[in-house]
Amino acid sequence: MMMQSLIQAGTQLAEALGAENEALSRLDLLRATQLADAKIRASDAFAAAFTAATRTGARAAGPERSRAEALSTHLRELSAENRRLLERAITLQSRVIETIATAALPRAQPTTYGSAGLRRSPRLTPALTLTARA
Repeated sequence: MMMQSLIQAGTQLAEALGAENEALSRLDLLRATQLADAKIRASDAFAAAFTAATRTGARAAGPERSRAEALSTHLRELSAENRRLLERAITLQSRVIETIATAALPRAQPTTYGSAGLRRSPRLTPALTLTARA
């Protein structure tokens, strides 16, 4: 019974990772963010099922063992892909923020002189704050 619960929790985690990976591969960061809670819940459920199975000494046998091994491999692959896609999204997001911040910086202006031959003080650019809500 414990192994069935673990396999079910693993299947739900695989579905959550798969959905997030699909959104990340399309660079649909809003959708990926919306799926984060489901992934966290599925991860927590899987961790709890794994802990319970470990405490009781549950072991998979026969067809259940084959399912557990296949699921384990699938989860490893999905997790590796999720990490790669998340790193790509973070890199892209950093580039976008850097581009916006660079565009907002004041351009170097040649020194100019005002009346009476005095140097004109440089124009100060107001502070810029970026925020995003998911």
